[in-house]
Amino acid sequence: MPSITVDGREIDLSRTDKPLFPDGTTKGDLIEYYRKIADAMIPYMADRPLVMHRFPDGVGGEDFYQKDMPDYFPRWIHHVTVEKEGGTVTHVVCDNAATLVYLADQACITPHLWLSRRDRLHHPDRMILDLDPANGDFDDVRAGALLLRDALEEVGLTPFVMATGSRGLHVVVPLDAGADFERVRDFAGRLASHIAREDPKRFTTEQRKAKRRNRVFIDVARNAYAQTAVAPYSVRARERPYVAIPLDWKEANNAGLTATGYTIRNIFRRLGQREDPWRDMNRYASSIKAAREKLNRLISDR
Repeated sequence: MPSITVDGREIDLSRTDKPLFPDGTTKGDLIEYYRKIADAMIPYMADRPLVMHRFPDGVGGEDFYQKDMPDYFPRWIHHVTVEKEGGTVTHVVCDNAATLVYLADQACITPHLWLSRRDRLHHPDRMILDLDPANGDFDDVRAGALLLRDALEEVGLTPFVMATGSRGLHVVVPLDAGADFERVRDFAGRLASHIAREDPKRFTTEQRKAKRRNRVFIDVARNAYAQTAVAPYSVRARERPYVAIPLDWKEANNAGLTATGYTIRNIFRRLGQREDPWRDMNRYASSIKAAREKLNRLISDR
């Protein structure tokens, strides 16, 4: 059995030549990607409970989301036990490259993260608005992200944007963790509804797919306790190993933008050419309380 040493931890690897993606990308390729991307990725993962999306037989085979950390995981992997309905569950906390590589060897293609940290589980320090296209028209997705950016800046918040590597864009706002999930989700819902009312032909907050027609769905459901969002630089379980990429707003305004512009094979060229547009995100963490008052005025003025 081959092994790899990461952060001083020797990790036994299994079936590294097994294809995980339809294009032939193997588990060994996935492991090597996560080993190389760890320095860029770990700052966004540290201190957060994690949910593993695992594909033991590769994309197209049986997959499952795993919240609990199995007993056979190494003792050096950090974890946190959280409350759930009827009991508790122990999540992995990925705060080093060795853990990220170990998860890849477990065929965890995509790690998903809580929006709160382990020390304040009920108080998120991220708010996410997920723009999901109904028909693959990405121009409307970009337009929605730009409208959200403008509205968020108008109420005093600093938004960031990410191409998910799957279908749409995430607009992400750093918060100071002063409000609980209920207040953050209420704020996100009211903002999404405001955008949908401003342009009801292109945007909707309708939960039922049959009623969305060809409009972009602005989803705020991730803003809740124990809900998750894909981690920046995560690989997505698609026909090719596309990667979720933090963008700058100039890129979001580019007509050629798609959600799947990068894979594990070309992402490092990008990282070598530009700084991470999210690198200073935590400096812009703000209070939702003051923003809520400004949002009330914004809505009432329209």
